[in-house]
Amino acid sequence: MGFYNEKIVPRLVTCACGTKPILKQREKVVPLAEGRVLEIGVGAGHNLPYYDAARVDSVLGIDPCVTSWALAQSRASRLGVPLEFLEGSAEDMPLPDAAFDTVLMTFSLCTIPDARTALSEIRRVLRPGGQLVFCEHGEAPDDSVARWQARVNPVWRRLLGGCNLNRPIVDWISKAGFSIDSLDQMYLPGTPRIAGFNVWGCAQR
Repeated sequence: MGFYNEKIVPRLVTCACGTKPILKQREKVVPLAEGRVLEIGVGAGHNLPYYDAARVDSVLGIDPCVTSWALAQSRASRLGVPLEFLEGSAEDMPLPDAAFDTVLMTFSLCTIPDARTALSEIRRVLRPGGQLVFCEHGEAPDDSVARWQARVNPVWRRLLGGCNLNRPIVDWISKAGFSIDSLDQMYLPGTPRIAGFNVWGCAQR
């Protein structure tokens, strides 16, 4: 991966994903998880403090970056439910079909190289009627912002470990075969508009 991607990028992403506006979004969606939970892109564990231990039986976090998981240990120790880490990619998960009640995905789909394959894998590992709880930044609805996203994205992606500014998150979730039950969207306050358009909600398998 190289020193920059292996050591520097995880710390940059950890800082960016721990800002106050983003933590407020996590606070909204993470408590919706229940039962057996798979967290996509668990990273440095920013979601862990927001799980409702009374609703969750276990959490399995998958992430390709072991460095990020090392940064998560202080949060992991306080979770209060069984927690495991799996090093790997959401595009090809060594997990059985219909194994989870909830898949939680926050600020991860922007970075997964083949996001549509990952969504197909997520659907596979969810039980029938299971829910995908998501919160992601993506393509802005305003043409002027979307044009800037397209201009900046190539450099942004290289600097931030493959993060893309302009993915059509809701469209991809729908086309992966999920039924979206709830959806909210807004530009996050205190965040650059090119990176601040946020969508969040629940979708059912």
